[in-house]
Amino acid sequence: MDADISRQTLTLNLRRVAGGDRSALQDVYDATSSKLFGVVLRILNDRSEAEDVLQEVYISVWSKAGTFDENRASPITWLATMARNRAIDRQRQVGRRTTRPIDDANEVPDDAEDGLGAVLRSEQTSRLDVCMDQLEDSQARAIRTAFFEGRTYEDVAKVFGVPTGTMKSWIRRSLMKLKACLGG
Repeated sequence: MDADISRQTLTLNLRRVAGGDRSALQDVYDATSSKLFGVVLRILNDRSEAEDVLQEVYISVWSKAGTFDENRASPITWLATMARNRAIDRQRQVGRRTTRPIDDANEVPDDAEDGLGAVLRSEQTSRLDVCMDQLEDSQARAIRTAFFEGRTYEDVAKVFGVPTGTMKSWIRRSLMKLKACLGG
């Protein structure tokens, strides 16, 4: 029930953003920025670039909130897709991930999660693994390649030797199966 309330609140706030309500944008940011930052950071693997992309995402939310259709996607799916696409675009602009000297490791803050967060994440990961196991092997690999490796639909289609449209259909159907399995 709590997830439904959050979904409804987020949908309502996106409507308010579409109407030009700045406080609603702040509410959307507060509710989603950490999750979207995780999506972007996983793809870019560069904190500074991820912060820049996240800012661009919320600028896009401000200008495109009116295009959000709750009948086509949940608000978090819409936002995460926007963040993912922006991150992939940035990755193409900047090039593939670069490495840094080991001496830079001293400057990296320790963002390790606490024990409770690790337990909750572990439970969620276990549920996701069970649901992923219910997909056909090729579809599960496509999902992992697209979302866990941050690859574009075109890249994944090339890996599997299928047209891009076919890959988009595979991934869409697989995501719907995962959503149903996870109870969403």
